[in-house]
Amino acid sequence: MTKFTVNDRPVQYRMDPDTPLLWALRDASNLTGTKYGCGTGDCGACTVDIDGEAVRSCQISIANAEGRFVTTIEALSPDRGHPLQQAFAADNVSQCGYCVPGVIMAASVLLRRNSNPTDEQIDTAITNICRCGIYPRLRGAIKRAGRIMRGEERIAAAPPPGITPEEAARTVPALGRSASPAKQQP
Repeated sequence: MTKFTVNDRPVQYRMDPDTPLLWALRDASNLTGTKYGCGTGDCGACTVDIDGEAVRSCQISIANAEGRFVTTIEALSPDRGHPLQQAFAADNVSQCGYCVPGVIMAASVLLRRNSNPTDEQIDTAITNICRCGIYPRLRGAIKRAGRIMRGEERIAAAPPPGITPEEAARTVPALGRSASPAKQQP
């Protein structure tokens, strides 16, 4: 049985020790924010934070995660209050959004070490692939998140921390579910 900590909770996986961490997180723990992209460690969609390092979870087995601390996008900030999440929303960085959890996890490791990175440092740390081409906005949002972390900027347009899906549905009715199924036309 493999034991380590995921999002500040101890876990035990009764899976083959060679199982990639990505599949343990997604299939056994239902943490689907970590995405499968390429399976070869090239795209970065599956990036998680392991002991303060940005790691491609498709490339590490659960046996190699034994005794370590893993943080996924779900635990970065459940209320979307993390400066990166706020900056990405305010700067409209996401297009399809598939790569964004991995990008944000890699960026969070970078900003924890250096809240004022240069373009070169961002390019070196964020090697994730985005097929939508968010790169110019990505750099700006990472720098903005750094300013927020340093207390130099505040974002008023980002979703307020703590908003529930129900509150969002009241604010934006298109997000809600209809109370009764639509009537079929003959």
